[in-house]
Amino acid sequence: MLSFATKHEDPEKTLGWNERIGYASGAFGWNMVNGIIGTFLTVYFTNVAFLDAAIISTLIAASKLFDGVSDLIVGRMVDNTNSKLGKARPWLLRMTIPFAIATLLLFYVPANFPTALKYVYVFIMYNLVNTVFLTTIQVPYYSLISLLTRNAYERGFLGNIQQIFQTLGNVFINSVFTILLIKFSSSAETYMTQQSFTLTIASIMVLMVIANFITVFTTKERVFDNPSEVSEKVEDKVPVKDAVKSLLSNKYWLMMFFTMLVVFFVIIFYSIGGVYYAIYIFGDMGQLSWMNNAISISQFAIMFATPFFMKKFGKRPIFALGMLLLTLGFLGFGFVESSKTLMIVFNVLKGLGLGMSGGMAMGLVADAILYGQLKSGINAVGLGNAGVSAAQKIGLGLGQAIFGWIMSGAGFNPALDAQGIAQPESVTTAIRLMYNYVPMGMTALVFIMMLVFFNLDRDLKALKEEKGIVD
Repeated sequence: MLSFATKHEDPEKTLGWNERIGYASGAFGWNMVNGIIGTFLTVYFTNVAFLDAAIISTLIAASKLFDGVSDLIVGRMVDNTNSKLGKARPWLLRMTIPFAIATLLLFYVPANFPTALKYVYVFIMYNLVNTVFLTTIQVPYYSLISLLTRNAYERGFLGNIQQIFQTLGNVFINSVFTILLIKFSSSAETYMTQQSFTLTIASIMVLMVIANFITVFTTKERVFDNPSEVSEKVEDKVPVKDAVKSLLSNKYWLMMFFTMLVVFFVIIFYSIGGVYYAIYIFGDMGQLSWMNNAISISQFAIMFATPFFMKKFGKRPIFALGMLLLTLGFLGFGFVESSKTLMIVFNVLKGLGLGMSGGMAMGLVADAILYGQLKSGINAVGLGNAGVSAAQKIGLGLGQAIFGWIMSGAGFNPALDAQGIAQPESVTTAIRLMYNYVPMGMTALVFIMMLVFFNLDRDLKALKEEKGIVD
């Protein structure tokens, strides 16, 4: 098959920039979809499809039961896949186009369906997009970091650059989505229509397919076994219960699972919250662009520097500092609504924090999985990455569900907008709470955990020395 990957086969060598960027392009592709779902799906359901926020939130929460199971299944599928393309890339090749079609249909709730049938349709399509197709792209994609290279620095670098491209996906969606909605609508005042959403989603899905295919054709899986330096034999295929047990006994994997769940819960809260903040506090959805791009652009910028910080200080300190900056950003934004300049400053702080922590995240996950592999003798790369992917999606899903429940409980009613009636004050209070203070408390918790309990760099180094492994 045609390949533009780095030519060498040595898993210990560094990769070429073509492969680094090729790998990262996939993150740009599927994270555009995450950005659309995280930021615009709830407002599409409430303001275009006219569905009840509380019911939609309940359906999304119920879907997470299936989502977590599907991640474990796909993780095992990756571990047990053997093909000319490797373990992970075949799934990217097979699932990208179905993923694009399902995403388009998720944003096409048939207007002529009875109300009850609309909710059934939403439940089915949401699960196809998230439980089936996103899972069979995201788990293999994250597993690629461990399959492309064993080089510790290279794994950290790949984790950082894929975060850069994920952020680019967010910046792109923040910058163009509303513009495309207006372009594909009959007027700038009526862009919340089915036609504008359908054409906008279709355009972006074409880009997503191209980006994912670039990853397939520019990467090469070189890690076919476990580190040869380990004196004990490491099993490649083990029963699911043993692989799960090895992960549950790996304290650093468990901490990363918790961390990713919390971080993605926070991300969905401020992503959805930003839309409602712009509409109901600033009175203009167009304000969303500067709010989100202040975060995304600073996140993008700092990640060019994080590899150098990582090389000097290690992954854990950079991640912890990122959580601290996030906490300060959320805390400050809530006190400076009278100053757009200061609001931008505090959102820039959030972006710097996200960039620093996000750039280290998947490298820490890969290191945590390697730590568990060396400690237990069990290879659980696919399942380990599946668990982390599940944590991300559970965080996103729970955040989306809880946001809707709180909005409904606060008395949010989109029909009031059409009548020119303001939402109750309890709604704007809830929006401020969910955009600022809930995320602040959660990021502070992760910061403390990382500072006090997370010593992966130290313990992994000691374990490698014990096993006689030289980086």
